[in-house]
Amino acid sequence: MLDFNGYDIGKNVHAFQQGELRLAYDVNSGSLHILDESAYRLLQALKRLQADALEISAAAVQALLRQWREQDGGGSAEPETAWITEVWDELAQLQREGSLFSPPVEEQALGYPAEPLIKAMCLHVAHDCNLRCGYCFAGTGAFGGQRGLMDEATGKKAIDFILQASRHRQQCEVDLFGGEPLLNFERVKTLVHYGKNQAAALGKEIKFTLTTNAVLLRPAIQEFLEREEISVVLSLDGRPQIHDRMRPDVGGQGSYEQVKKHIQEFIARRPQTSAYATGLYYYVRGTYTHFNPDFDRDVRHMAELGIRQISMEPVVAQPGDSYAFQEGDTAAILAAYDRLGEDVLALREKDPEFSFFHFNVALEQGPCLPKRLSGCGAGHEYVAISPEGDIYPCHQFVGQERFKMGSVHAERPLRLEPRLVESFRAAHVFSKASCRACWARFTCSGGCHAANVNFTGGLQDVYALGCELQRKRLEVALYIRAKEIQRDSLKSGGKVDVQAD
Repeated sequence: MLDFNGYDIGKNVHAFQQGELRLAYDVNSGSLHILDESAYRLLQALKRLQADALEISAAAVQALLRQWREQDGGGSAEPETAWITEVWDELAQLQREGSLFSPPVEEQALGYPAEPLIKAMCLHVAHDCNLRCGYCFAGTGAFGGQRGLMDEATGKKAIDFILQASRHRQQCEVDLFGGEPLLNFERVKTLVHYGKNQAAALGKEIKFTLTTNAVLLRPAIQEFLEREEISVVLSLDGRPQIHDRMRPDVGGQGSYEQVKKHIQEFIARRPQTSAYATGLYYYVRGTYTHFNPDFDRDVRHMAELGIRQISMEPVVAQPGDSYAFQEGDTAAILAAYDRLGEDVLALREKDPEFSFFHFNVALEQGPCLPKRLSGCGAGHEYVAISPEGDIYPCHQFVGQERFKMGSVHAERPLRLEPRLVESFRAAHVFSKASCRACWARFTCSGGCHAANVNFTGGLQDVYALGCELQRKRLEVALYIRAKEIQRDSLKSGGKVDVQAD
């Protein structure tokens, strides 16, 4: 027997249609179910009855389905009691198994240590850039200050900081960032070697990543990145006209041809990579704006260039910016995600290693509960360090004085600003009114802190458009996963499973 006593169906089960599939995502267990039309209709009826504070029973479901049928002009014929009872019993069985209508995750303290445990650091080795991207949140590399490069002493202190602040952890992560970090390539080499040696002396390991616009990614640098096993994030916005419009060089000339050449050379050296951005990987990351809400065409273009690992992010802009999303763009963006879902299915059919970052979803083993509740860990597990050695919650807060958390030049032991640490720790899905009832809460984890602050002024409110796009991406990701489970089951000659958990 189905039991909804104290259970909010609308909050904890998301039923939706994507492509030709009807799906139900159980928010708390992470289970995904492929539904036939009868089960989908019954589930919708259950949600409506509860939302209207009406009795939930098989008879009430039958009456509501009859009402819907009449409203749709289908006559007054009553739905067959037999199938309602059968589907009702199937849903009850799933509830007993804990894969549908599963118990809600209890609100709880996350139990962080008294002193922040820093797992990852964004090291700004350059506050300068050789491009002048129109949408750059970093003010074309200077982050609102003076252009400059990190010196060796500051870089080494930053490495020492994360090795100390990661405490008992054997592995920590350092992203070499800018501006354009390859403008300071000699310093990059010095800090990679220093970091590896210092980590080894402590029985630790630093996993390095480098984020670059690829303009300076010449063969000698490519060889260094391969030799030192450094993961790489590269920037390309897609089609030539789209890329060059927003990513010109200092002289106003397009950068597409240079960037394309270097990216293709680099990925030829690295044919094997991690689809989930763990271990050794590369990603080619683009940004879409008001000028290309049909960004699925840009993803297809990159795939045609031989790029197998792609991320395409929506621009974060102020309403007055020419490239900011405008009225009417949202519908076009959602349609682009629909088309892109079908494209990714086709691309993965030909090449199972192809990956679009935002469509990666691991149902079998999702992230741990604290990560599901708080997301990236900015401000208490992840920090960014400017060329001057100042510490901020993440790279998008660098240069904002009110978010400065300390300096690597401070006397040891370095203690991050407690007030800021606590404010970021407190910015989780249970503390945000908009997140508490959102079905995507344990995947979105409350959204990007910097985007939320940029649009709302605070950490506890959310960037509404970002939420809408995140929900759409997750729906398409779940759809792709379900389709691939169907395909693999049919290929193996087995019965298609209705559950993917």
